[in-house]
Amino acid sequence: MVEAVDPDEASRRAREAGLVFQREDPLNCETPLGALIGGSVMPTRRFYVRNHFQIPRLDPSSWRLEVGGLVERPSSLSLLDLHNMRSLTLTVTMECAGNGRALLDPPTDGEQWGLGAVSVAEWTGVPLVDVLERAGVKAAAEEVLFRGADGGTVAARSGVTRFERSLSVEAARDPDVLLAYAMNGEPLPVEHGYPLRLVVPGWYGVAAVKWLTEIEAIGSPFTGFFQVDRYIYEWERDRRVVREPVTLQRVRSLITEPSPDGEVEPGVLAVRGVAWSGAGLIARVEVSVGDGNWEAARLVGDQQGYGWHRWELITRTRKAGGTTLRARATDLAGNTQPERPEWNRLGYGSNAIHEVSIRVR
Repeated sequence: MVEAVDPDEASRRAREAGLVFQREDPLNCETPLGALIGGSVMPTRRFYVRNHFQIPRLDPSSWRLEVGGLVERPSSLSLLDLHNMRSLTLTVTMECAGNGRALLDPPTDGEQWGLGAVSVAEWTGVPLVDVLERAGVKAAAEEVLFRGADGGTVAARSGVTRFERSLSVEAARDPDVLLAYAMNGEPLPVEHGYPLRLVVPGWYGVAAVKWLTEIEAIGSPFTGFFQVDRYIYEWERDRRVVREPVTLQRVRSLITEPSPDGEVEPGVLAVRGVAWSGAGLIARVEVSVGDGNWEAARLVGDQQGYGWHRWELITRTRKAGGTTLRARATDLAGNTQPERPEWNRLGYGSNAIHEVSIRVR
């Protein structure tokens, strides 16, 4: 049985960091929207936390990454082995697929995330493709399965369920998929998967398996709980149930300044925020003030790797009272945020236009 971090200890650290609690055990916390203002990455202690089970505490001296299944050369890699391999550092936006679930109507089950289940970090690790090539994935393999050390009981499944997810062999061979052992230049914190986690740029965070212990090449589609019972879009269309897997992050922009329900002086108004998409770079961000016309915001600087793009609009307010700010992003693939979130049974991918109410003094 894997030792778990004391839930009270984990909660205390999150509370001291100023995170917004969804649940204490298992620990689930959002980053405050105001904290998204700043540099190109989120300070590690302010990075949102998503867990399904208790946080495992793994001993790095005895930990191993087992690589097996349909491979020519099974292996057992230590942390030192991985540090001695080629490394890659990428800036990546990570977002929970349930981010924005609290805005859905009617409500759905699951953590009622606001809009803070997203953060950006600089991740360093070994390109997954190097480990797969070293193992020699056989032609019969269809998917690569990733197994974390965390586990527990789940609805409609007997016994202990580990947190497991798979990628197609093609997706797993993407040169930017990382086996990450460092976050923002430091070893992974235990809350974020120490000693090793998967990072899949552009995908929702569910793909980024934490506390990784096993990689297995398999010859058929994986049907584990977190692959087919959860993290799927499910709708009823034409009297039949339609399901699609949760994969790439949907395009989204967030207003980080001014803050919701904040007060501003009349005259010049600076509206700022961040935008990202798993389908491509951000093409444009538009802002509407007080239900007025959409105005093009300025994209600030260059988008770093798979990080979000900062934007700003300098405009004016002309009369006192309440008003509304709205922001929408469009990516280079042509995807634009919808007016209303797309409802689905499990509440994933809620990426409607962000709206903030403010008051002009």
